[in-house]
Amino acid sequence: MFHATPTQAGVAVVVALALVAALVGTAPFARQPTQGTEILVPAYAAASFVLEILTAALLFAMFHVQRSRALLRLAAGYLFAALMVPVWALTFPGVFSTLGVDAGSQTTAAIAAVRRLGFPLFVLGYALAPDCSDTSRSSLVPILRTVLAVAALAAVCLWLIFAGQALLPGYMADDRNVTMLWYRVPAIAMVLYGIAMAILVWRRRFALDLWVCLVLVSMTVELALMSWFGGATRLGVGWWAGRLYGLAAASIVLLVLLSETTTVHLRLARAVAAERRARQDRLTAMEALSASIAHEINQPLASMVTNADAGLRWLGKAEPRLDMVDAALRRIVADGHRANKVVVGIRTMFMTGAQEREPLDLNALLRETVRGAGSEARAAGIAIEVQLDPALPPVIGNALQLRQVVGNLIENAIDAMTATAGRERRLRIETRIAERGEAVVAVADTGGGVPPELAERIFEPFVSTKPEGMGMGLMFCRAVVEAHGGRLRVAPASPRGAVFVFSIPTALVPTHAPEVTR
Repeated sequence: MFHATPTQAGVAVVVALALVAALVGTAPFARQPTQGTEILVPAYAAASFVLEILTAALLFAMFHVQRSRALLRLAAGYLFAALMVPVWALTFPGVFSTLGVDAGSQTTAAIAAVRRLGFPLFVLGYALAPDCSDTSRSSLVPILRTVLAVAALAAVCLWLIFAGQALLPGYMADDRNVTMLWYRVPAIAMVLYGIAMAILVWRRRFALDLWVCLVLVSMTVELALMSWFGGATRLGVGWWAGRLYGLAAASIVLLVLLSETTTVHLRLARAVAAERRARQDRLTAMEALSASIAHEINQPLASMVTNADAGLRWLGKAEPRLDMVDAALRRIVADGHRANKVVVGIRTMFMTGAQEREPLDLNALLRETVRGAGSEARAAGIAIEVQLDPALPPVIGNALQLRQVVGNLIENAIDAMTATAGRERRLRIETRIAERGEAVVAVADTGGGVPPELAERIFEPFVSTKPEGMGMGLMFCRAVVEAHGGRLRVAPASPRGAVFVFSIPTALVPTHAPEVTR
């Protein structure tokens, strides 16, 4: 769950304005009664039940992935509202009376009141939920527990309504008209809607908050048409218009959620396919590199063995040829130096001055690297902030190596945030000039951070915070940065996460010898 985009905000504003326009257009006709429309009540109830059950199921599915307790509370609210709808329709006066179902007009109104006031209370629970994830091993356990609890709550509410019919408030004057007591229900409900919307707008945690606010706006329009503009008369124009507008808005929200979920899954599928291709390319490159290294080292080793055998044969003769033994030993020494050069050649990519370096625009290099990681970040719902100092002078370095360093730090940050749930995912990359004139690059994330016990050893070989990590990436990053005469360090980010900072000399500052880390 990530922050709403400007396009999503625009869609929500357009839908909200359309609802307000519909309210204004319908208000003059809202008090007109209709005849014979009771037959449509079951159809409306079925549509409302299906929409709310689907929305609850989708939210439970999102909880299965995100493990956010806020999602669990919102799903419970939709499930509770859906479970109350069938009983409300069955007890509606004049709908199923021919089948002998007549619970009285006050029963239907009491069920409607519980549903109207219950749903915003669940929404308030969602709005006030802390930014934390469920720690249960299985996400199915809290889902099942929530479903059973909501079903039990709905059953208790309905049992109390039917068992205490004589004690029910007098909401209805007759089958169509309400008493003044009923107006307290929509008034309280609208106050709860307003409080929930204010909290959601203030916290601005997830894109889902935007659509929940839109649902509350649609329900506010629905109540306004039904209770005040329509005079709270059942089956009037305002009564039906409000319910239809509410269904339309709920349908739009459900479709948006489905669309976003499908889009995320498509992006993830594409990212997985791209990762598989990249992994295959890396395996191919590693195989070629391994074959090349083996070939280069095998030649001097084979020559050393051959010369050693020759030297032993010369020594084993009746009259040892010491001159030939001396020549064989010298060739062995030469082959040893050849093998050493192969190994040194592999290490030279991390040594100062071993590769060509030139003045680089570090800001441009960062922009290019961020663009390359943009699709993976978007697929993970991560917002990227780039703050580059326009006055940053050029640095002297190898573009390929520095790009690999930044790319590795960004990839680690994305992995750290993907492994966490129920919190904001934001990647911040910035550059600045240090007091000593060095160029400083900071890559900060909002993931789980680096445990204090690993902070001192995180750059050592085979030390990693990822279960599947090899612990080599950060070691090579530090080797490259130090080979450029700079430093790489890690620190906790505020309020959560980690920030990796490296500094390298600019073209205006002489490069100093790298610090040797053992």
